Amino acid sequence: MRGTVAAVSSNGEYAFTKPNRDAITLLAGLGVEGDVHAGVTVRHRSRMAQDPTRPNLRQVHLIHEELFAEVGAEGFEVTPGDLGENVTTRGIDLLGLPVGTLLRLGDDAVLEVTGLRNPCRQIDTFRKGLLKRVAGRDADGNPVRKAGIMSIVKEGGTVRPGDTITVELPEGPHRPLDRV
Repeated sequence: MRGTVAAVSSNGEYAFTKPNRDAITLLAGLGVEGDVHAGVTVRHRSRMAQDPTRPNLRQVHLIHEELFAEVGAEGFEVTPGDLGENVTTRGIDLLGLPVGTLLRLGDDAVLEVTGLRNPCRQIDTFRKGLLKRVAGRDADGNPVRKAGIMSIVKEGGTVRPGDTITVELPEGPHRPLDRV
C-alpha cells in the first residue's frame, strides 16, 4: 500500500491550526522538530492536565486529504494544516489501518500508528457544524472518528510534500484503531 504526502505543517505555539511548511523534520521518540506537541511525555493541554507523565502517543497527527473533499461537498472549506495535523496524506485509508502499522515517509522517516485522534470542540470553533461531520455514531451506535490518526516517530528524517508513503501492516491479528 502506497500513498503520498500532500502537505506538512507545524506550529511552535499552541494554536488549533498549523501553518504549512516546505518540510518538517521528524525526531525519533519526540515528534516534529519545533512543534508544540513534540515530546516524550504528553503535550496536548487536556492530557497534561490529567497526567503530565504519560507517554506521548500523539507525537505526529496525520489526516487524509480525502476528508477535505468529503466535508467540502457539505460546504466546509478545510485545507491542509487547518485541523492541526502535521502530515496531510493522499491515497491511504488512514482510518482503516491497525494499531502498530508503520508508515515510511520519504527516504528515512518511520512513524508507528498509535490510534485515532479524538475530535474536540475546537473543530466547531474553527468551522461551526464541522465537528458533526468528523465525529459521531454509525447506524449501530458505535463511535465514528474521522479527524485523523496519531503516531509516534520510530525513525527520524525530513518529510516534504510529494514524498512517498509506504504502509507496512503489523503481523496479525490486527487491533483496530481506538482514540488515544
